[in-house]
Amino acid sequence: MQKLLVAASFMLVVSGVFASGTPKEKKAHKPKADPVNAGLKLKPGFSAVAFAENVGRTRHIFVTPKGDVYAKLERPKDGKAIILLKDKNGDNKADETSGFANYGGTGITIKDGYLYASSNSDVYRYKLNSNYEVIDTNKGERIITGLVNGEQHNTKSIVLDNSGNIYVNIGAPANSCQEEDRATNSKGKDPCPLLETAGGIWQFKADKIDQTYSNGVHYASGIRNVVGLDWNTEVNDLFVMQHGRDQLDMFPAHFTAHQSVELPAEIMIRVKKGGNYGWPYCYYDPFQKKTVLAPEYGGDGKTVGRCALMDQPVAAFPAHMAPNGLLFYTGNLFPEKYKNGAFIAFHGSWNRAPEKQEGYYVVFMPFKNGRPAGDWEVFADGFAGVETVNAPRQAQHRPCGLAQGPDGSLYVSDDVKGTIYKISYKK
Repeated sequence: MQKLLVAASFMLVVSGVFASGTPKEKKAHKPKADPVNAGLKLKPGFSAVAFAENVGRTRHIFVTPKGDVYAKLERPKDGKAIILLKDKNGDNKADETSGFANYGGTGITIKDGYLYASSNSDVYRYKLNSNYEVIDTNKGERIITGLVNGEQHNTKSIVLDNSGNIYVNIGAPANSCQEEDRATNSKGKDPCPLLETAGGIWQFKADKIDQTYSNGVHYASGIRNVVGLDWNTEVNDLFVMQHGRDQLDMFPAHFTAHQSVELPAEIMIRVKKGGNYGWPYCYYDPFQKKTVLAPEYGGDGKTVGRCALMDQPVAAFPAHMAPNGLLFYTGNLFPEKYKNGAFIAFHGSWNRAPEKQEGYYVVFMPFKNGRPAGDWEVFADGFAGVETVNAPRQAQHRPCGLAQGPDGSLYVSDDVKGTIYKISYKK
């Protein structure tokens, strides 16, 4: 296969319409660095501040209508994993910090008077007062329990709809459901038993205590792992960003090391109830613009087979960039082109060697009527703090969570040093 770098031509599949867009062009036109913007590179008119620093390994965040920020830590810091940050004097810097809950995890959101937060196996909720403060931090209700918590993909990201339901990602505790995980030429289990309790999205009631798998709805299957997800209010549907599988070069008869760097795409899915999106049997190839059979199940990089029956993504992005945050922008502060569009936080790759690692930025993709409506572009860069990332640990910051402030500003969390950025626009 001809050598294809991230900087090579890359075609996005957008709602069944091919829209050209090359990462090389996007990288060449990335925002320029501005030392006053908390080290970030932004487009003209935008500015950034470090709203908070050294919070802890901050995963997802939520900004209340009062402008206070709730942050969920991957692991507790000083015994606290849910952090409340307040800007009391209006200088765009948090100057009052409090916290509670001693369980690590990723998910956090607010809906209908409750704060919801997840560990890696359970989901809790806390009653809020009129100022969006937890009334009693010792009285969290456990609404979901007993979810699969493996060594891989244990994040339980959460989002609520407008009908009293909560959706939980349950990532597959494996790369590709092999008989021997991540082993050369190891065949895939068929059928894959992991799909019974993981590798998909589950729906539960938002107000019922101690629900287990038996109480939930297996809403969608064949989704390897999701960290970034959001409810699109324009079309009243769930959208998620899948982390694609790794290490296609475990099958050297069909894939080179370089192909393993470039495949498969990270995909955006508009999740439908009962949908099956292919994992582990299939993966999406952005160069062929189709879903093909995985080598564990007899695939050779071209054969489609059973994958013709799988539901398709709505958009595709370069491989292994780890989309950890998704937010549909509904504010009025940013220019009109951003309205209802998708912001995606790419945490950054770990497995693109011998090429340089990629991601470590926030991108934007325009939407219209709930569908992608143009090429994605880098919106905010510079999180890594170095020009070229050869290994993830070189990155000083890695974007993870996204949230919208009441004034329409965009907040971005970092789970390396615990910085929370606030990005604004001057009209």
